[in-house]
Amino acid sequence: METLAAILIGFIAVEHVGFMVLEMFFWTHRVGRKIFQQSKEAAESSRLLAANQGLYNGFLAAGLVWGLLGNDWSVKFFFTACVLIAGIYGGITVKRSILAVQALPALLALLLLLAAR
Repeated sequence: METLAAILIGFIAVEHVGFMVLEMFFWTHRVGRKIFQQSKEAAESSRLLAANQGLYNGFLAAGLVWGLLGNDWSVKFFFTACVLIAGIYGGITVKRSILAVQALPALLALLLLLAAR
């Protein structure tokens, strides 16, 4: 269970690095606009907000990696719970698919962490 949790947490960390890159560097690029379904004007007007959001995703990824490298259960649990809460909030307020992409992997990782304890 512990190994499965670590693999899933690693996946979530990589996912959040990807979110960070998209939001900080590709938000106004054609690729970012397509992924986030933004017009050029909307992307330009929200560029700084997206970059800030991307920075937070980077912090989540850093916390997950910190927990994995230090093999610290409470750090892994805390940052994975943060991802779950952010995923639920995003799924409710922004787009339902965030529940599957972000919240579900975090929920599974948390359950695995609890089962391994």
